[in-house]
Parts: sequence; structure tokens; C-alpha cells
Amino acid sequence: MRRLGSVQRKMPCVFVTEVKEEPSTKREHQPFKVLATETVSHKALDADIYNAIPTEKVDGTCCYVTNYKGQPYLWARLDRKPNKLAEKRFKNFLHSKQNSKEFFWNVEEDFKPVPECWIPAKEIEQLNGNPMPDENGHIPGWVPVEKNNKQYCWHSSVVNYEFEIALVLRHHPDDPGLLEISAVPLSDLLEQTLELIGTNINGNPYGLGSKKHPLHLLIPHGAFQIRNLPTLKHSDLLSWFDGCREGKIEGIVWHCNDGCLIKVHRHHLGLCWPIPDTYMNSKPVIINMNLNKYEYAFDAKCLFNHFSKIDNQKFGRLKDIILNV
Repeated sequence: MRRLGSVQRKMPCVFVTEVKEEPSTKREHQPFKVLATETVSHKALDADIYNAIPTEKVDGTCCYVTNYKGQPYLWARLDRKPNKLAEKRFKNFLHSKQNSKEFFWNVEEDFKPVPECWIPAKEIEQLNGNPMPDENGHIPGWVPVEKNNKQYCWHSSVVNYEFEIALVLRHHPDDPGLLEISAVPLSDLLEQTLELIGTNINGNPYGLGSKKHPLHLLIPHGAFQIRNLPTLKHSDLLSWFDGCREGKIEGIVWHCNDGCLIKVHRHHLGLCWPIPDTYMNSKPVIINMNLNKYEYAFDAKCLFNHFSKIDNQKFGRLKDIILNV
């Protein structure tokens, strides 16, 4: 199977969207909703959406694996955002109904500083060698997850740089109905993007771990392919999300042959998220660590140490994995 696309920029919706002036169910205090119409967007059609691979959109925070200091590293998403003056100017432009004119950014002066190790995301537009902001006024980018950086402690918990491995959740290679948590070489994940999920990420919609014993995992983007998706019609997708067990997910991401990624979120269809019983939690999960080959005493409190103690155990659901590290 070909490697699926990585998430390096904001994904457009598969349908043309419209703004409704009513309180959002997605973001608190947002006075409007962005809802899908019944029209498939030109971007989706141009990307040959009907021959794309549909996958589960996982609710976490986006990460990236690429080299840093001569070895594979996990990188956290960090968008470069405008300073207060530039943001005010941009918002005034958006509300001035002068959208026929182009907004001018001074990238060197309009944006907040970022760490020296920051890199811009791939695929974003550049002008005179400078990465340009997207339609939201942000420049998507990445920072390496250093071992002792408290800001990214949950990212750090899923990687071990001494042995260059990461804790990954995906389908068992021999049984698509079974999930597997394993230690994967970071070199196998190079130039891929992944979703970090868990106890302290985005309100923990999958119910992983606990406050006392947090649990976090990485899921490669595109890892959970959708096999029985209905036709690409608004009404059919709405029924699928609302009535099928496989539809108990945050959304769908289509991986197109040209590398383009197209999405639809439950909120685009007026449906709620998070929901009580997700499809991810309906599948059994097995632990497959095989860490003995490293001949290394892992830190007693780290996730790798915990999983090494329950290697080869099988659980009914992800929620059933209780940590005692």
C-alpha cells in the first residue's frame, strides 16, 4: 500500500461550506457555525475525491517526524501567529468587505518570534524565500520535542531518543479488527505526520488513562482506513455518522492520489463531537512491545517501562488499559 499524505496545512472541507449565525457546538464562545452544504467543493473534485482513500480523522494534536541533531525526532505543531497590531489589522480587513483586495503581510515585522529551531510546514506558500500565512493568518510549523521540555511533556512521553522508538497505535498487521500498541523505530516514521492522543490532549475524547496515570499514544495519519463508506452525498454521510458503528468517529480524511487531503468533520454536518462510545474504543487492543532486545532499564515511571510489563496482554478496549506506573 502506498504511503498516505502527511498533514502539513489546513485541510479543506469536501463540501462547500456556509456560515450560520448561531452558537457553535465545536468551539465555546464562537457565535457562528460552519456547516456543509450539499455541494461537493471544486477542490475535492480537482483532487479526484471519488478515487481517494477515506480514513478516520483522529482527534488529537498533530505531530511530525523528521531529523534533528542528526537523528529522527518527534516535532510538535507550533503555528507562527501575528502580533497584536497585525492581528487587529487583519481582522479589520476581514470585516471590511474589501476581500476583493489582497491583504499584505510583512512577515518579518507582523509575526511573533518563534524558537530558532522552528521550521515552517511543507507545502505552504513562500514569497521571496519567506513562508506566507494561510487564510487564517497563521504560518503552520514545527518545533522539535526536546526530552526535558515541560511544555511538550506529553509528546515526550511517547518517544525514547536513546533507542529512537515511539509508542504507536495502529491496526494489528494480521487482524484488521484488532488494534496494536507497539514500539516503532522513529526511522520508520520519517517524514510522516501523526496524531498524539491521550489523557491530556483535547479533552481526551477516547477516555485514555487517568489524571494519576496518564496515557498517550501516536497514530500515523491514514492508519485507520474506512472500508464501507457510503456514496459522497450529504444525506448519506449524515446517516452513516449518525447510525453506523463505524461512523462513531470525529470525521473523515480523504487521501487523494495527488497528495491532497480533504476532510469532513461531524460538526460540518451539525452532529456532536465528542461522543460517548467511539468506534476506536469498540475494538480490542493487544500490547506488542518486544523491548528485551534493547537491554536497557527504562525509567520506572515512563510508558515504555509500563508497557514492557504488560507485553502480549490483550484488552477489550483502549479504555481498559489502566496504568500503574
